[in-house]
Amino acid sequence: MTEGVPRYTAREAIALVTPGFTELPGPTSPVPTNPADASDSSDPTRKFGPDGPLSWQGYDASRARAAARTGEEESVVCGTATIGGTATVLISFEFGFLGGSLGERTGDRLEAAYAYARERRIPVVSLVATGGSRMQEGMRALVQLQRVARQSTLTREAGLPQIAVLRDPTTGGGWATLGAGADVVLALPGAQVGFAGSRVRPPDADPAAYTAEAQLAAGAVDAVVPPAELPGLLGLWLHLLSHPSAEPVPPPPALADTDLPATGWEAVGNARSPQRPCATAYLDAHLARRTEISGDRCGGTDDGMLCGFGVLKDGGRTVAYAAQTGTATRPAGYRTAARLIRLADRLRIPVLTLVDTPGAANDAEAERQGAGAAIADVFGAVAAARTPVTTLLIGEGGSGGALALAAPDNTWATPDSYFSVIAPELAAAILKRPPEEVHATADQLRIRPQDLVDLGVVRGIVEPPKPQP
Repeated sequence: MTEGVPRYTAREAIALVTPGFTELPGPTSPVPTNPADASDSSDPTRKFGPDGPLSWQGYDASRARAAARTGEEESVVCGTATIGGTATVLISFEFGFLGGSLGERTGDRLEAAYAYARERRIPVVSLVATGGSRMQEGMRALVQLQRVARQSTLTREAGLPQIAVLRDPTTGGGWATLGAGADVVLALPGAQVGFAGSRVRPPDADPAAYTAEAQLAAGAVDAVVPPAELPGLLGLWLHLLSHPSAEPVPPPPALADTDLPATGWEAVGNARSPQRPCATAYLDAHLARRTEISGDRCGGTDDGMLCGFGVLKDGGRTVAYAAQTGTATRPAGYRTAARLIRLADRLRIPVLTLVDTPGAANDAEAERQGAGAAIADVFGAVAAARTPVTTLLIGEGGSGGALALAAPDNTWATPDSYFSVIAPELAAAILKRPPEEVHATADQLRIRPQDLVDLGVVRGIVEPPKPQP
């Protein structure tokens, strides 16, 4: 146990998030691994003698002791609950039952719970605490991860959200399926989280790398949440992810009463002004409630890309957002945005992107982190989206690093913004022009908002809201 970190039982973890829980009955017969096998309930590989498939001496006695100690029949408890007003299937691991390990009967229960969620079109929340696959069942236990992965994939294809809450500990295959495979991953403070459990790591491994906080920093977890805040945040996430809409997000009105620029260089100055409203101001003005996802699931985060879901103040609909904050966007930022857009597309939630960047980060580290592939990923996510995407250019639109987030045929601009194939200074340098010709180059590039409308790059220029009479 991680020192000072509470280790909740399955029932205690359920009580953390909901006062009401109805347990699902355990499967009376093995659930077929493959739907094609549904007509054959006599799988000979499931008929075991004493001590399980490996005849592991003492295994039946260990199960009996675990049941007597915990009051549970298996390492997972599955049922239904209402969290924040949203009905959900709730899965909770009992670490006290053989380390929360996954065996065949665990797989039966998990498969049945996922099937129940799909039948009733409700989301799945997993409260994970596991040491991995059950050694006493050998490879028959390990292949349960394939069963879980298939159920997660079927649920994803059905357009239903999956949320994981990582408790102490979450390791092994449970982390690599139910945990890391969820759409949104939350974790309790200090929880041990990692593919390698404490007894199988290299002896010189830094234990701090195997924590919820470390996984958050590495982009594998969306938030570390204190237990007292968990019910409210889970309820908000379930509400946001369970309300699809076919209507596009209207472009937000401009927040600054700025005149259209007379020259290209004036447009650049307006967009680069530190007094110009930034992405957080637009999100705060446009959304009543919002919460963020974090990380690219590949080891990185980017504070310059805000991604999440929120509720529109006007109309109360759920929208997804990916917003640049005026910095050069890192590869992790693009991958996080692509993840956000694909999740919103699968759940049929409209997307709003806010473009504001001098361009993609182009330092050596960005190249090593796959900048080109990350930008291509966002281009592809926007191009493939079936859910409507709306874009508002709120500041600098620097080349392909900005265009990747822009919706074809549904991009709008504020008066204090510009979009350019390249920054005027860089264009002049490439053309071997002296510095005094940068301003003229900006005019030649036709980067003002009104130029963008004339060129057909943006649909229109948004104005500040009219004062109420």
